[in-house]
Amino acid sequence: MRANVCILQLAIIAAFAMPAPIWAQVAGEGSVSLPFGSVAPGAVLQDLEGNSVDLIDYIKGTPALIEFWASWCEQCEVLQPQLDRIQAEHGEQMKIVAVAVGVAQSLRRVKRHFEDHNPGYPYLYDARGAAVRAYNAQTTSIVVMLDSDGKVAYTGVGTSQDLVGAAQEILRR
Repeated sequence: MRANVCILQLAIIAAFAMPAPIWAQVAGEGSVSLPFGSVAPGAVLQDLEGNSVDLIDYIKGTPALIEFWASWCEQCEVLQPQLDRIQAEHGEQMKIVAVAVGVAQSLRRVKRHFEDHNPGYPYLYDARGAAVRAYNAQTTSIVVMLDSDGKVAYTGVGTSQDLVGAAQEILRR
């Protein structure tokens, strides 16, 4: 039984570690996560203090950007400067939330990363995969942007995403 669990864990880690160019070719902008125009679902996650929170409470009422993230994700690291720019230039108009997936990282590890690299927006921990399932986020570096009505206006995966351009377009609407 223990061997089966380890094999499953390795398979999940290998799927998350797939290089960005392959994912970008297979699942580019608009072809990952939820269909455009669908209403963003809620999902019960944990804040960095371990309290249960609903993702919808963090993203409702204004355009939002959700990144499915991990401390070990090199693709996420490449996207970080764009997220920093969006936060700096549009943080008052667009909420950003990093959803830390529960694969190969603990709440303590996510909290430590946040404390070392506080970007000015919340990180939530998805220990049980509620947001991953709700948003059909099958890997890290998936970004979902919502318009002011809470509807999906952008989805993408990998390092070739133009998040700044997508955010600016959503804010112009």
